[in-house]
Amino acid sequence: MLKMPQQEYIKFLREAEGLSVSDIARQVGVHWRTAKRYADQSDWNKRLGKRKSSSPVMGPYMEIVDAWLEEDQLLPRKQRHTGVRIFQRLQAEYAFTGGQRTVLSYVQLQKSRMELERAKTYERLEHPPGEAQVDFTTMQVSRDQQLMTYKLLVVSFPSSNTAFVYPTPAENQECFLEGMKQCFQQMGGVPRRIWFDNLSAAVVHIEKHGERQLTEGFQRFCAHYRMEAVFCNPYSGHEKGHVESKCGYAKRNWAVPIPPFEGHEQLAAHFAEQARQDRERLHYAKGVRIAELWEADRAQLLTLPGEAYEPFRLSASVVNKYGEIRFEGATIPLVGLVSPGSEVLIQTFWDRLTILTKEHELVREVPRPYTGRTAEVPWGQVFANLLRKPRSVGHSQFIRMLPGVVQGYASVADLALRKERLQALAHWCGVYSIAQIAEVLTTASSEATVAQLTAALGLVQANRDIPAAWSETFSPPGTQATVTLQQYDRLMGVS
Repeated sequence: MLKMPQQEYIKFLREAEGLSVSDIARQVGVHWRTAKRYADQSDWNKRLGKRKSSSPVMGPYMEIVDAWLEEDQLLPRKQRHTGVRIFQRLQAEYAFTGGQRTVLSYVQLQKSRMELERAKTYERLEHPPGEAQVDFTTMQVSRDQQLMTYKLLVVSFPSSNTAFVYPTPAENQECFLEGMKQCFQQMGGVPRRIWFDNLSAAVVHIEKHGERQLTEGFQRFCAHYRMEAVFCNPYSGHEKGHVESKCGYAKRNWAVPIPPFEGHEQLAAHFAEQARQDRERLHYAKGVRIAELWEADRAQLLTLPGEAYEPFRLSASVVNKYGEIRFEGATIPLVGLVSPGSEVLIQTFWDRLTILTKEHELVREVPRPYTGRTAEVPWGQVFANLLRKPRSVGHSQFIRMLPGVVQGYASVADLALRKERLQALAHWCGVYSIAQIAEVLTTASSEATVAQLTAALGLVQANRDIPAAWSETFSPPGTQATVTLQQYDRLMGVS
């Protein structure tokens, strides 16, 4: 075959110069049939034919090897053929004369083809409007200069990419149902169909044929709001992939920097506003505002019932001899309210406990004792890192967690003074608490030096180590003596 420049030159001689095939063959030095083929060729598109690989050595044995590899899929992995073992069997049983590398190459190629055939493929699903997905995610919030673990319930609509969220202190059934109720109120209706994973707040266990035994509280909730609950297969979170992605999106965009926890209502309002603002952006694929797409979802929502559902569960407990009951590891005193040995009922809501008598009379109501797991912020390391880049103090999310007086102390405009103060704070945090540092900075003069503040902190710590004065009340009246040296002075003749 001639190279492309020669082919193009032959065509040029034919079309532009008007030479005959014989003249072209003589001028180019090719056979006249070759000259005629390129001179009269009208279709110059490049053709890609299927390459055929010849296997003269392995050809007669391919079906045998394929059968062995297919049968291996039914056996334990440790008892399957290796490439070397296949080569040995071909030699011993079929007088194979080829090389080991030939067999290994074919086995590797065939295994790759088999894996490709068995590979799962997924289709991009079309979600009808009004259908939602629900999941929990875990995040960190700042409370009293500590990091506290909190949960975020996310309800997402794949059709419009809309999300509604509600923070809860835990993933128990009461928090789960309360979070969904609050999201329904935010959206002004109830999704007709909602996808869940097999969370313990809704599913007791999965039967043999995939049927779910649901908790009574969840069944009541579904009946109250007239919604259809659909559950994913076990270990198949991708079946509700939209809400899985939305959980990560919510944490990356709405929980960074770390949101402060001043109270549950404040935190809930923060996330509700973040979700509302997010609906003003364009859809990632449709190029339309999410708020506009949400209207199609909202039109399919069921109306809210006239009365909101109040999720709670009822349990019993016996008052011990100290007049207390135990609940989730916490002690609740009922001294003077119920006699020891009595049985009381505990009405457990997501945020409170109502203690009742057996006749359902109110005894006491207390906040639900969540553990509120916290993690100490390594403040010494935080200030040490800021010392290397003091200009970044105003951009640090950890600085925003500090009391205002400490923030002001660390954010002084003078860069040299800021470095000095950051170094002092890094040292102080290894000895004193943030609360003690804030207390001293509040009472100290704005012109106080680092040395003066260090001394003041030492006095605060020392004063707290000295026990407070106390009056002794166990001795009978009139028996407490007062120390005096007057009698001794008279005996010594000293006036």
